[in-house]
Amino acid sequence: MTSLPAPEDGVAPDDPLTTKEGWRRFVDYQPEPPNRLDPSDLLALTPRQRSAHEEARRDYHAELPLVNTPTIRQVLTTGRLLIQLNRRQISARRGMILSGASGTGKTTALTQLGRTHERAVRKRHPGQRHRLPVVYVTVPPAATARMLAVEFARFFGLELSSRANITDVVNAVCASAAHTGVELVLVDEIHNLNLATRTGVEVSDQLKYFAERLPVTFVYAGIEVEARGLFAGVRGRQIAGRFTLIGSTPFAYGTAEQRTAWKSLVSTLEAMLRLQQHEPGTLVALDEYLYRRTGGMIGSLSQLIRGAAILAIENGTEQISRDLLDVIPVDYAAERANVATQNAATRTRAGA
Repeated sequence: MTSLPAPEDGVAPDDPLTTKEGWRRFVDYQPEPPNRLDPSDLLALTPRQRSAHEEARRDYHAELPLVNTPTIRQVLTTGRLLIQLNRRQISARRGMILSGASGTGKTTALTQLGRTHERAVRKRHPGQRHRLPVVYVTVPPAATARMLAVEFARFFGLELSSRANITDVVNAVCASAAHTGVELVLVDEIHNLNLATRTGVEVSDQLKYFAERLPVTFVYAGIEVEARGLFAGVRGRQIAGRFTLIGSTPFAYGTAEQRTAWKSLVSTLEAMLRLQQHEPGTLVALDEYLYRRTGGMIGSLSQLIRGAAILAIENGTEQISRDLLDVIPVDYAAERANVATQNAATRTRAGA
């Protein structure tokens, strides 16, 4: 899950990640977990202080810090390598595509790559706030080539006349990218690009044109792009020849090694909790239950644990139990996977 932090006044920001202001806020944000208070310290708080402390913990659990999953590690390693390889390339630069089912952490991995790279650039060039080393855009539904170019312009905050044609928009975007030192372009929701349609082909060509004009590394992310025809036809083969594909999949639970990896993930999330009465190891002991409830989806697991933590604060129990987890809703895909698993187990027992 990737979320945009609220400003200091607590008001939700108007600028999404697809604007330079929203992206900078995301890169700058370094949340600090609330302090753990002893029972005596809690009793010493005034009602107002206690309310503020609980609100801070609810906010903290609403967006638990990032868990460094295997997919994220692979994306970071591959992304950094491609950026290095592309720096001296004149054309035919290499890119990366992150593909998988919804809820497997694609956007989180994509934005973490961008955040990590931008922070590294800031260390190399301290004080140069004009730099925008990373651009983040999404492909709109039913996008046209002009709509995509406008998305790039919107990230930079360019004010263009409604009469500006696509050439004007593209030239303005390329000039801004050159002026601000862009090195990495992240394009999310790439599954909205359909190469079976004329407009989809035009959008693909527009992306390719940007890739030729800009000396940067392009990274795409989308839902099961292989099945959606991204690699079909002449244009698809060209994409396949230039982009490394990384699959974002649910965690598996079949082998001992896979179960250990899943338990490690649960343990990491549990260690981040800031609940007064929660017993460490409780969630790890429920690892099989958590897997059934979430289908191994990192997004579903995050939703389940974050929701339970917030409810534990609100109801005063300050701990997560199996009963509490049972009342936390998860997404439909995870619920469907859980029912399928239970049905399979029932058939197995009946056959025995």
